[in-house]
Amino acid sequence: MTTASAQSRFYRRGVRPAGLTGFRVAVQETDLQIHADLDLTAVARELVLQYRGFIETYIECQPIFRESLTPIRVTGPAPLIVQEMARAAAAAGVGPMAAVAGAIAEHVGRGLLSRTKQVIVENGGDVFVRTRQPVVMGIYAGSSPLSRHIGLRVGGGDTPIGVCTSSGTIGHSLSLGAADAVGVVSPSCAVADAAATAIGNRVNSKADISEAIAFGRGIGNVDGVVIIVGDRIGCWGIVELVPLKVKKG
Repeated sequence: MTTASAQSRFYRRGVRPAGLTGFRVAVQETDLQIHADLDLTAVARELVLQYRGFIETYIECQPIFRESLTPIRVTGPAPLIVQEMARAAAAAGVGPMAAVAGAIAEHVGRGLLSRTKQVIVENGGDVFVRTRQPVVMGIYAGSSPLSRHIGLRVGGGDTPIGVCTSSGTIGHSLSLGAADAVGVVSPSCAVADAAATAIGNRVNSKADISEAIAFGRGIGNVDGVVIIVGDRIGCWGIVELVPLKVKKG
């Protein structure tokens, strides 16, 4: 499961969705920043404990679910979140834990929708969004000159969406590539998370951007891809990029 210190999540300081209340829920490695119509900290914490419990209990019986870097087949009774992680990993060709942060963000977000009309759940750069109006999410890409100068406009309407990121140069999540940032848009946060990892694994230089995007287009249920390597950016699909004004200092 993704780990990161509170200091490393500095990008959260600038998140202020209009009209929504922000709160943080942290349980062991899971560290969520949530925005909703009202403060639902207690409810969100219970949801985190529930879904972490499902995953941890399954891993106790099937340790390979945590250890494998390639898809595994889930047989017999298994929690829905475990099944979704396995399906997403199979579609992207990675291990099931590559989908864990996105899966938790989505399941917590969907659980909160019984109490709020709008919700944004961010889990280490993996985001579940359902908002009335579109929101712009800045793309942090480490030392790239494009970092925090470009945003991705998503959301709006009644359809939830997942936006997940992977990086080979920043963060704690495992990546075998060297992309500064890979962002994936999908109706499924688990798919977006697994796909971002799989696409990122294929980027070792700027020359790999086109081929990695072509690979991402072949993953089922992926609506859009953004890849940043240094001063180069490539994108495909339902991706609306907008310039951001960055305050100096």
